[in-house]
Amino acid sequence: MHFTILKNDSSSLARRGVLHTAHGDVQTPVFMPVGTQGSVKAMCNYELEQLDAEIILGNTYHLNLRPGMELMQQAGGLHKFMNWNRAILTDSGGFQVFSLSKLSKKTRDGIFFQSHLDGSRLFMGPRESMEIQRILASDIAMVFDECTAWPATWDEARLSLETTLRWAHESRQQPRADGQLVFGIVQGSTYADLRLRAIEEIAAMDFDGIAIGGVSVGEPEKSMLEVLDICVPALPPQLPHYLMGVGTPRQLIAGILRGIDMFDCVLPTRLGRNGSAYTPTGTIPVKAARYKDDFTPIQEDCGCYACKNHSRAYIRHLLHTGEILGARLMTTHNLYFFINLMRQARQHLEQGTFATFAENIMQTYPEA
Repeated sequence: MHFTILKNDSSSLARRGVLHTAHGDVQTPVFMPVGTQGSVKAMCNYELEQLDAEIILGNTYHLNLRPGMELMQQAGGLHKFMNWNRAILTDSGGFQVFSLSKLSKKTRDGIFFQSHLDGSRLFMGPRESMEIQRILASDIAMVFDECTAWPATWDEARLSLETTLRWAHESRQQPRADGQLVFGIVQGSTYADLRLRAIEEIAAMDFDGIAIGGVSVGEPEKSMLEVLDICVPALPPQLPHYLMGVGTPRQLIAGILRGIDMFDCVLPTRLGRNGSAYTPTGTIPVKAARYKDDFTPIQEDCGCYACKNHSRAYIRHLLHTGEILGARLMTTHNLYFFINLMRQARQHLEQGTFATFAENIMQTYPEA
């Protein structure tokens, strides 16, 4: 078995587990830093290891454009290319192609689209996506799916889901790298009947894990949580559950309460570069004028390098002068906060105190 559940929470669907991959065990619940182009922005691998990031993301679409699969084959795969010895999950590229919808045309076999770099005409379908991921040799490959736009009518969502299910079946049949796991993706917009149909058919394909896609695409948080309440009780309990592209600290905890094991999101790195820091009492705008002469750390009890060594005033100065170190220190802190949040969640699940911990986070980070 590649996924072991160590403990189930007595008051919710939350669970503490371990995901076994070709490049080591991943403790769950887990937050996965996003390294779209083979790099988590502003971070080097040593720093990610110091933060105890056990798994990061790469992206099929972007890596296929640059540096391309010919070079990746020469390098021996993404792990060797970037010298990262821990686990990697690769997104299928479906969301990126979805985001280029104005430049794309869907066919039964995949999508023709224009490169966001030079406008060249490209094609990607399940065969192409899975072949790229085989060459990348990620530990976890995601099936190629069609991300459903929001809002969508029932008919639009149904047609999109049928495409996703057909492509999932085809993705499942493609060759994979040695030891590579493949996760299916559940779509269906906000419609319960479509989501449940998706789960039934994806589960029957016998994937190694199952993801909930088509959220965090503009819908209100309430709708996202409703989708989780529909989906997670019906997901195969023995498989790892992955909520794609989510989210805020509140949303991570809400997801864990509902039985989600894996998360990824660009928020900690993106907001960090823009000058906002996550703390146990909420976010603070470090770039704001009121921190000009604040010589305390971003967070007093934080164990990250930025907080141990530098003040808000210094980091604000770096951000305002455009020094790269400012973005690096902010990113370091925010990733530490997210990874440590998951570490605390796991500890509270082990101790049977997760309900109280979760309530505190939900109150600190109210719904936006």
